[in-house]
Amino acid sequence: MKIYKLPNSYTPILDLKQTELAIKQVKEIFQLNLSSTLRLRRVTAPLFVLQGTGLNDDLTGNEHAVSFPIKDMNGAVAEVVHSLAKWKRVTLADYNIAPGNGIYTDMNAIRAHEELDNLHSLYVDQWDWERTITAEDRTAAFLRRIVTRIYSAIRRTEFTISEHYPQLEPTLPQKIFFIYAEELRKLFPDLSAKEREERITKEHKAVFIIGIGDKLSDGEPHDNRAPDYDDYTTPNEDGYNGLNGDMLIWSDVLGKAVELSSMGIRVDEKALMKQLKESGKEERKELYFHRRLLGGELPLSIGGGIGQSRLCMLLLKKAHIGEIQASIWPEETRIKCKEMNIPII
Repeated sequence: MKIYKLPNSYTPILDLKQTELAIKQVKEIFQLNLSSTLRLRRVTAPLFVLQGTGLNDDLTGNEHAVSFPIKDMNGAVAEVVHSLAKWKRVTLADYNIAPGNGIYTDMNAIRAHEELDNLHSLYVDQWDWERTITAEDRTAAFLRRIVTRIYSAIRRTEFTISEHYPQLEPTLPQKIFFIYAEELRKLFPDLSAKEREERITKEHKAVFIIGIGDKLSDGEPHDNRAPDYDDYTTPNEDGYNGLNGDMLIWSDVLGKAVELSSMGIRVDEKALMKQLKESGKEERKELYFHRRLLGGELPLSIGGGIGQSRLCMLLLKKAHIGEIQASIWPEETRIKCKEMNIPII
């Protein structure tokens, strides 16, 4: 169990009833803003997929999905999704979504490996989205334009919620700050990757770090990524590798950076083979998803996930994700939260 130290004594701005209503409002308002700014249509998503298809994400490459046998399918194994990055790209192809348009959905997952704290729960809920692009769009400049649109949707949501609850004063900066992971490493060479994130986000309040997954000049990646969805090795026009990144927002309540979204331009055939080879996972090219991609059946795309409970935490100025979602917590966590005046659902 880990509880981040709060900077001062904590008193929720909204009570339990107000919070439940505000959660509903944040989710409804934001998904309308997101879908309109990126031209996304809503689709229905699976809670689980078949094991061995390559459709499930393994996130950093080390996590194991919750799984179960299907009695009526001769014991075939289903896996609860980690996220829907690959499934969404297949859906773009199956729905024949044209460039400049895309899809979004509610993604619900179980991540049994999580270390539980203020920001991490066994239950994960996010808006997963994917948008068809052209070959000309595979640039860092295009990535920044999409991130800027998403950030604008977040700020519009913050403003609208503050109109309903004036006590929730808007605090997000007007613009999001962009920096490459390699630039950040050079800026704070003596800090760890997470410490660099804290420093830069505390300074700028809203940050997008580009280039997550490839090795930096010190031989270490800023963070790990699975090799078969985000393109983190293709050189971009700014002289760095990577067409993906993480969005971080500063929480004044927690006094720390909160990762709100991971997203990026997805691998094409060349990047997929390169990243599979470098990660020692070339055998994946025989899986269903990978065969379709390498066969030219899937469109080029950009996509990501945006944490629903984390967005609510930030906009409603909450101290613990358990104030937003119902989940399972160790008894020590519930006792500690009660002592700290944090009302866990």
